[in-house]
Amino acid sequence: MSLTHTRPETRPDTATRMVDVSGDPASTPQPWAPVKIARAEIEAEIERLAAAPRPANGRRGARIVHPSAVAPGLGLSPGIAVTIEVLNPGEETAPLRENAHRVEIGILGRGRIEVADSGVDLAHLDVANLPSMQPFRFRNDSTDVWARLSYSNAPLLEKLGVHYAEDLPLTWRPSPADAPAPTTEDSEKVAYTRATAPDIAIGTQGARLRGYEFLVDIEVVESRALHWPWAEVASHLSTEVGDGKRTIMALYNPATQRRQGATHSFFVTASGMPAGRPPRPRGPGHRHSSVAINYHFAGSGMSTVDGQDITWEAGDLLLSAPGWLEHAHYEGPEGLAVYTVQDHPLHIGMESLVWQEKMDGPVLALGSEAGQTGFVGPREAGE
Repeated sequence: MSLTHTRPETRPDTATRMVDVSGDPASTPQPWAPVKIARAEIEAEIERLAAAPRPANGRRGARIVHPSAVAPGLGLSPGIAVTIEVLNPGEETAPLRENAHRVEIGILGRGRIEVADSGVDLAHLDVANLPSMQPFRFRNDSTDVWARLSYSNAPLLEKLGVHYAEDLPLTWRPSPADAPAPTTEDSEKVAYTRATAPDIAIGTQGARLRGYEFLVDIEVVESRALHWPWAEVASHLSTEVGDGKRTIMALYNPATQRRQGATHSFFVTASGMPAGRPPRPRGPGHRHSSVAINYHFAGSGMSTVDGQDITWEAGDLLLSAPGWLEHAHYEGPEGLAVYTVQDHPLHIGMESLVWQEKMDGPVLALGSEAGQTGFVGPREAGE
């Protein structure tokens, strides 16, 4: 075997090296520490952004960066950015499209998101998703400051060196032409299509050999901007002990299919724990490879993460579950309401979602084998 190396004296930055990994032990997760961003910090940053001069593109924002984060890919977790974004009354942002996708949660005021061929009127505590590579802009037509928490997978793309974004003409407005739509193939006009490409069985266990057409013209699954108004979501969550409603529900985007996400990287759950529930006894928690970030907007309580007790109240943002750290949550007597954003769908796509519900129980590969059952009941029983 021969190896060709770039001459180090001409391009030292591209020289490769060999690292001997013979006999290395099995890899173990290296989670970041949990961190809390208190309501007062968030409110102060909103005030600072609102008072600052308007940027040329109108995008007032502050990305929350974890102490362990290093560039490229600054975020609250290794692959997730949470940005406080602010628009003053009458302001709008320059239109943009990017290959990152977003989840937007309204935390102050209200405004409008224009995206592709549609628009979303985002009120306080509403949630919307912004699909990848669909044009969008934000507009505040109200008389109050509008603030959002914007979750993005940009840090992961930045680490990969492939975060693509482009400014669009200021004249852009939503139109049907901006909406992605499945395309039909005309085999009479196009010689090489999925319809005519080879698709050949190899062996007897399901392996196949396919033409390159399948790679460069992938089947389209329509992905649209969706809106989950809090007023409607809340009606499906428990408000009184014994009312028979669920205390946690997922905001589902059908485009994510079996990945169960609001976007292809993130799921979002809304939790409502009513006042008067029996206190959950202190005890072992659970853990998973996906990261969880909680935005608490009602009630108070405590989370125990890797043995550390962290109290929280309404308005606090918490990196509550760094990947593979044991954690448990305990609401106070007045109950709670919380949005949780987690990179669960990304891990399902990578077959890397491992979950351990009981610390002395099995580690399950969710999506690749039979998963966790009996999850809701123990929470409702206060266990």
